[in-house]
Parts: sequence; structure tokens; C-alpha cells
Amino acid sequence: MIGLISSISVCRNVSAKLSAALLLSVFLTAFNTSAAEIRADAGVPINFTADEIVHNRDLGIITASGNVEVTYGARTLYADTISYNERQDLVSASGNIRLMEANGDVLFADYMELSQDMREGTIKALRVLLSDRSRMAGAEARRIGGNRHELDRGIYTACEPCKENPAKPPLWQVKAVRIIHDVERETIEYRDAWLEVAGVPVAYTPYFLHPDPTIKRRTGFLTPNVGSSSRLGQFIQTPFFWNLGPNQDLTLVPLITSSSGAGLGGEYRFLGHESEIKGKFSGAYTDYERARGHIDMKGRVNLTDTWRAGLNAQGASDDSYTREYGYQSLPVMTTRAYAEGFRGRNYLAANAYTFQDMRANTPSSTSPFVLPLVEYSHLGEPTAGGGRTRLDASMLAFTRSAGADVRRLSFAPGWDLPYVGPAGDIYKLSLTLRGDVYHVNGHEYLGRADSFNGTTGRFHPEAAFEWRYPFVRRHETITEVLEPITSLVVSPYGGNPVRIPNDDSREILLDETNLFAARRYPGLDRVDGGPRFNYGLRWGIFGDQGGRSSVFVGQSVRARTDNAYAMGSGMEDHLSDVIARVDIKPLRFMNLIYRTQLDKDGFSPTRSEVGGLIGTASLNFGANYLFFNQVRGSEFPTQEQLALSINSQIARNWKISFASLQDLHTNDLRSLSFLGAYEDECLVLALTANRSLFYDRDLKPDDSIVARITFKTLGEIGQKLY
Repeated sequence: MIGLISSISVCRNVSAKLSAALLLSVFLTAFNTSAAEIRADAGVPINFTADEIVHNRDLGIITASGNVEVTYGARTLYADTISYNERQDLVSASGNIRLMEANGDVLFADYMELSQDMREGTIKALRVLLSDRSRMAGAEARRIGGNRHELDRGIYTACEPCKENPAKPPLWQVKAVRIIHDVERETIEYRDAWLEVAGVPVAYTPYFLHPDPTIKRRTGFLTPNVGSSSRLGQFIQTPFFWNLGPNQDLTLVPLITSSSGAGLGGEYRFLGHESEIKGKFSGAYTDYERARGHIDMKGRVNLTDTWRAGLNAQGASDDSYTREYGYQSLPVMTTRAYAEGFRGRNYLAANAYTFQDMRANTPSSTSPFVLPLVEYSHLGEPTAGGGRTRLDASMLAFTRSAGADVRRLSFAPGWDLPYVGPAGDIYKLSLTLRGDVYHVNGHEYLGRADSFNGTTGRFHPEAAFEWRYPFVRRHETITEVLEPITSLVVSPYGGNPVRIPNDDSREILLDETNLFAARRYPGLDRVDGGPRFNYGLRWGIFGDQGGRSSVFVGQSVRARTDNAYAMGSGMEDHLSDVIARVDIKPLRFMNLIYRTQLDKDGFSPTRSEVGGLIGTASLNFGANYLFFNQVRGSEFPTQEQLALSINSQIARNWKISFASLQDLHTNDLRSLSFLGAYEDECLVLALTANRSLFYDRDLKPDDSIVARITFKTLGEIGQKLY
């Protein structure tokens, strides 16, 4: 007896056995589906459509044909024909089989047959598009135990087929006598595999394994790095990645060199709901039979909704270690322990600092140990008239092995009143009353033979008034803005007695960002004394299509000179140097900037910075020129340097870049670098060449040439050629 149903679409059990068979065929042909998942999803409804269904009761065969589509949850199976043999307990599908998986995988096959409770079976002409866009195919595949799939004469690649000639070999592919996808272990294994590039075999391995696309991280060795360096000699690095959990990992990098002994580097990362740790560390045992190393780590924990605490630790065994072994080299390494709280408009922080000076000819004994540094800031709510109160307070204590020990208490309440006039003119009145108390031991000043020990301080009231009036004029496609800006700051003369040491206000730079500020010093040890008037003019044009250009010029005038400012800073006389800035960006592919400080007498530049980037992604040029004279007492010497760069995306997949840094003051070439790279959806080729002519005590200039090949989804091969 044969039953025929045409053009059927159901969302229920048309036939209990048919629906069960189709359901199991959807899941058990999936590469990452287990029988446990099937039982867990048993309550999910089935959507089933077909042009016709034939049930041969005599033979016990149910056949669905013509645009067969079965949807179970997020998975959908398409085929020309699906049949179920009740007596043999056999499910088969044929013709344009497509299985859309919930994780994004898509399975294609010509014929599929499953038996023995659907846990065993064969698949003919299998092709798989994995969720990461990589591809796998086999002439024949077997399903074993419900969670293991073996492909005979298999192929794996992350490259897309050539659109003009799909039969053309991909840029790279891995061929193997057998490819095994273990769903339970979440791995893809290769037996007797060889790598082909453009159809040409280039490498063979009897065994190879990598995680399937469902795995983002897995414990194992990473690609080794082999090369040579003028500092390290011949070296080899063999990184090992240790997946400690879903939210933490550890990477260990053993290092063996021919000139600088052996070492071990590492990076640890942890991210919790209320805490975070991230950092790098290393150690080395050199030919000089001494242990060396460094640490650079940050940790933070949220204690409550208001409070959090953290530790940032930096340190090295010696001044040149990090530069010699290729780690980030800082002029000063800083370790900070802190706790801070945020509530409304209030902020409170308690800090402790230690410093390690890595610069040449700088004794570490002068670096202070800070414990504690407590800072508090409060900003009040606006009143009915628009004014608001503010309060800044701090407490500091630090000691040195050599030099002054300082205790400081600072307290600065204030009040601000902003106002916008009916004509668009803008005003702001600020009042500040600041007091500082110092207790000092061993402070030497004015070349005195003895040092100061005792208590000192100051009381410094200050009033500031700022006015600006932007004028706007509209043209056809641009908007022009002209804005004069002035400010008047009144405070007592002095305020910087010689008995107060200066530790946090040594370097000061006058520019457009602080010209109108009441306090220009970066720290609290120095204050701006005496009345002063600041004025400037800003002009800009802004195009409707995004182009813009602006110019700013400003200067400061004070009633009397202030010897608290260092000679050469441009602020020590009645009239300050002229500050100017020019920004030009008329087009999307052009951006120019010019910043300068002009001597007030001859208008010769004492500080200049010129930078620009011209071009598009296909070709662009960059340049940056920097010049400044040394200010008396500053640790930064006179500098004049020129940095150049050229970048070109010469084709869709090809790019090159070149960069150089020239010290014009000493006429030395500091560094050169070159990068050439090719990248597409499955491959990255990169060649970098760097030349560093930086001298640092026992370290000499270093040259390097590094080639890297990245087979996406497989791994990276890196080689330092020189």
C-alpha cells in the first residue's frame, strides 16, 4: 500500500517516525552536535516542507522529495530527497544537500546515509564552509560514534575560490590522506598532510592538529621565532600559550641566545567581573653569570560601587636590560599602589609611588619614595545664579636616599560663575583661595652651605576673569568664526619662597592650551604670582563638506617680571613670547599643523612644530619637524629632529611603508624602517627592516630584517633574517 501527499507543509508530527528520522538526520550530520544536545532540545518544534511525501507501507520506506526543507530550532536541512527505511533503520538524503548549522557552519554533500541509531554513517562528496569562512572537503566522509568525522583525501583552506576560475587551486591549502574532525575534543587533525601554495607542494608533515573554529583559545605551543641580532646574536624563541580558563591565560616565551645567555619571558592576563590583571615579566641569565629581568604589570579590583584599588608595578634589574632584550624601554619606571573612590561630584584617591630612573648619569638615590599622596576633588551643584563651588585638597609625603624629604598639605577652595550675554558674549569669573604648608628636611637652595629643615608655607588668593566673543558669518558653503579671547588674573606677587622645594613644577610649557589658565604650572610646588593679562585671537573657517582651517595667536602681559620662571621659558619678562597655532584641513586627504613660540623681541622661533599628512590610503606622505631650545634648569636638551613617512596601498592586497627619524641638532640618523606586506582573506606576507642607530651606554646600534608568513586559521611563521 502506497500513500501519496503532495505540496505538504507541516509544523507537527506528520509521521512520528518520519519526523524523528529527519530530526536526527539534522543533528547527527552536524559537525559539532552530540546526542545529549538532541535529547535536550526534544521540545523544540519541527518545521517540515516538501513537494510530496510517499509512504510505502509494504516496504516500510517513507520518502520526501522535491525542495525538502527541515528546520529544527536554528538548524535547517535542505535536500532533493530524504528517505527513511523503517526495517533497516536507515536514513538517507541525496541531491543538493545543505545543512545550515546554528554556529554558522554550512555542510554540503551529494549523498548521505546514516544507520545504527543514526550514530554511524557515510557521506559522499562532503564540503564544509566553517563559521570562520575556512573550507574543508573530502571525497568521502564517515561518521563514527556520533561525534567524530573522518574525511578521506581531504582538503582544508581558508582561501576563497577564484571567482573567474573556481577550479584554480587556492593560494594555499592543506591536503591530507585523512582529516579527522573530533567534535568532542574540538580539534581538526591531519594524517600524512602537505601544504600547497598556488598548487605546488612546499611542506610535508605526517601529523598536524589545530582547534576547530568553535575554539578561540587552546593550550599549546605557538610558532617559534628564530633569527639573529647584533645585541643577542643567534636566538630562538618558543612561545607556549597556557589557557588557564575562560577569563585568564599565560604565555611563556623561553629564549636562547648565542651572545646574551638564556631567558624566559611571559605575559599573564586575567579579566574578572570585578577585577583585572595584565602584565609582562621576564628574566635572563647572561654570560656574565648574573640574573637580570623586568616586570610591567597592572592590576585593579572593584571593592564596591564607589571604591576600587590597584597596583601598577614596573621595574628592571638594570638600566639597559629592557632595551637589550627588546622589551618596552621607558626613561623612568613607575610603581603605583592606589585606592580611589567616585561618588557624585566627589573624587578621593590615596596613592603610593616608587620610581626607577633608567636614564644615563641620573643617580637613583635622588628618586623619591612617595607615601602617601592623597588627593580630593569636589565640584558643587550649580546654584540658581549659575555659580558653583569647588574644592581641591591634597596631602603628600616623600623621602629620598639623597636630597630633600618633603611633607606637604594643600587646600584650595574656589567658586566659578559662568555667564552668557544676550549678544552671545561669554564670561567666567573664578575665585580661588589656596594655602600650602610644607615640612622640609635637607632642602638646599641658593647655593647655601647648609640646608633648610623646618616648616614653611604660603597663602595665595587668586581671582580670574575671562571674556570671549565669537562672531559668526555665513558664506555660501562655509562658516567663518572670529573669536577674540581675553583673561585677567589677579594674585599677590611672590608666592614662591626659596624655602619651598620644587619637585613637581620643573618643566613648564606655554602654549595655546594654558595661555588663559590661572595656573600654568603642572604641579603644586610653584604658583603664578602677580597680576597678568592674557589676550588672543582665534579665526577659523568650516566647510559644509567637512573641510576646516583655523589660526590662533596669543600673548600674556604681566605687571612685573617673575623670576620663578626659568630663563628661556618665554614667560619670565613683562611680555611673554607669542604663541601661535595653525591647523589646515581643507580636504579629507590633507591635514597640516603648525605650532610655534616666537621670541617677543625678534620674533625668532624658540619652539616650532610642523606636521602634516597628505594623501589617501593609496599613497600618503607624512612629515613632522620639531625644534625647541633648552630652558635653563630643564633636563631636556635642545632638540631638532625630522620624522618622515611614506605609506602606500599600492594594490588591494599590497601595501608598503617607509619611515625615518633624523636628529638635525647632532646630524645623526636615529632610525630607519621599511614594511612591505601582502594580505588577503587567508594569507599575510610581511617583510620588515629596521635600523636603529641609538646608543645607550653598553648598547650599540641594531639592524634587523624580519619575514613573517601568516596562514590565517593555521598559524604564523616568523624568521629574523638579519
